[in-house]
Amino acid sequence: MQSAEAPSLILTHHVFPMEVVVGSYEQVAFGFSVQPSDEDDGLWNLEPSFTHHGHIASLTAVSVGKKYLATGSRDETIKLYDLKKRVEYGELQEHEGTITCLEFFGDNHLLSGAEDGNICLWEVKSWECVKTLHAHKGRVMSFSVHPSGKLALSVGSDKTLRTWNLMKGRSAFVKNIKQIADLVLWSPKGDFYIVSRNNQVDVYKLETASVVWTFSIPVRISSVRFITESIVAVCGDYEKIHLYDVQKQACVCEFKAHDLRIKALHYSYWRGIHILLSASNDGYIKLWNIDLSHPEAVPILLGEINTTARLTCLTVHVSSDETQSLDSSVGKGRKRKKVKEEKDVEHLDKEAVETSEDGIAKTMPSQADAQDFSKCLKG
Repeated sequence: MQSAEAPSLILTHHVFPMEVVVGSYEQVAFGFSVQPSDEDDGLWNLEPSFTHHGHIASLTAVSVGKKYLATGSRDETIKLYDLKKRVEYGELQEHEGTITCLEFFGDNHLLSGAEDGNICLWEVKSWECVKTLHAHKGRVMSFSVHPSGKLALSVGSDKTLRTWNLMKGRSAFVKNIKQIADLVLWSPKGDFYIVSRNNQVDVYKLETASVVWTFSIPVRISSVRFITESIVAVCGDYEKIHLYDVQKQACVCEFKAHDLRIKALHYSYWRGIHILLSASNDGYIKLWNIDLSHPEAVPILLGEINTTARLTCLTVHVSSDETQSLDSSVGKGRKRKKVKEEKDVEHLDKEAVETSEDGIAKTMPSQADAQDFSKCLKG
């Protein structure tokens, strides 16, 4: 069992093959390098690589791109860190209210959502806010970009599920839902998406845009992650993690992972191992080996570390030198603090940048939803 006594200053410029980053209620972001064990039955080590106290309120979201780490907070700001140089890179101040979600898409774009109901699209080259989507009347609870990069889904406190045509930079359509949804997430291939509300998950099929399965756990859900197109990991306000098979429509495994509620999950395929990571209010980060040939088997603990902090969010960075990819996270700011430019990267689709109209769409039946999904994906 390890206890993290991470230094208060940024460490060496060394780039680690795999690095776990967590945010905390204590306003601190922690980084840990993952060191696989030389022994088959030995636990992997998580060594402190950096800490940063860059916010003045608790952290609510973290995401990594190819080079940068972005952290969001209740202090209304997004902080940027250069993971190669190990220095703070700048600050983005476009939102009002708590930053609720962050997602890098590819190497070129960052999306952010907040309590102000807006989703901002940032260009990584210049860190310009190239588009502001007035997404919801109330806070943006969650959003997810389709693997194609052509459309996104968002849910808000206004009890709507909104689909965005990212090629045109505007709303495609809106669906009213009965309760406030907490999470929305596309599957790795984009054939399914899930909407979570309280303790329940609805699984939608892209082809029909209709619910194909609904399942629930005993407590409020805090995080959901696809491991494959079929296997989904779910955690909530208690110590267990559940694995569900969307194709079989069954819970294939549940196991005790922590001593207190689990706040965040993340998945990474690294060095031939399917790794599920979990972060809890008990302060622990844990890495689990998922055997997809026997998903009903309780995952094996690969490694753990006690950060001694109350963790809120989690992400993983895998060096571009590694052959395995990590999860890819994907406008003019009146309050933006500009930061220096890097090498050329491609711009957003011009139509997305130039289109200023946010289409107000009507609620549609599932068949019409599916047709509009198809139109968005065809561009």
